[in-house]
Amino acid sequence: MRITRNLGGGHAWTLHEGVLDDGRRVFVKKSADASAVLGSEAAGLRWLAEPGAVAVPEVIAADGGTLVLEWVDTAPATAGAAERFGRELAALHAAGAADFGAPWPGYIAELPMGNEPAPDWPSFYVSRRVLPFVRLARDRGALSAADVELVEEACDRVAEVAGPAEPPSRIHGDLWSGNLLWSAAGVVLVDPAAHGGHRETDLAMLALFGAPHLNTILAAYREAAPLADGWRERVPLHQLHPLAVHVCLFGEAYRGSLLTAAGDVLAL
Repeated sequence: MRITRNLGGGHAWTLHEGVLDDGRRVFVKKSADASAVLGSEAAGLRWLAEPGAVAVPEVIAADGGTLVLEWVDTAPATAGAAERFGRELAALHAAGAADFGAPWPGYIAELPMGNEPAPDWPSFYVSRRVLPFVRLARDRGALSAADVELVEEACDRVAEVAGPAEPPSRIHGDLWSGNLLWSAAGVVLVDPAAHGGHRETDLAMLALFGAPHLNTILAAYREAAPLADGWRERVPLHQLHPLAVHVCLFGEAYRGSLLTAAGDVLAL
């Protein structure tokens, strides 16, 4: 493989375009210090690909500190692609998972994330997704003790307000708009934090920073797989985790959004 272009960096890795010996273009992540992160990403991509429901780049190699993926040529986002993606995402979720969790170590950005199974989604979400990052943000000085107490109070209500129990869905886990690549063939998902989780989590992530044609995606999804009553009101519940992660990574800029989401959960 030959590196042809440097694409910058992000978190603990550098990004590159490369060419294989057979002429195929590839996307390359390199990091000597984040090999476990890249291995987790590769495992998640392969797992998401198994049902054949959504497009993900082929994992060509995942060796030590290098991850090599199929190159994706991007194109403008269209309503037609969004509608197809809504149906594809519903099919991915319906493929299910063995547990709430995953059999590989989890990461989001460079932060470790527990994937050990839990008996139900509320306990998994609180113990593996929300509280560890809220407490890390406190330890980094971005949240006060009172802030943590407010989020903990919201966590105490998760089982009560989460809606009807559902089996584990096969979710992307970090489905913000930047992890959707729009191509001529449709949407390709990248950079997952994949695990068995709640399907509303992916939908809430799409809404967090605004995906293109979001209403079209959601309408197609709901037609293929109707959601339980109250799903819109539960969006802040599912945004507690990504907002806590953003406080850990970027500091107090996201503190207000996290506390607002916690207050919205307490008001459910």
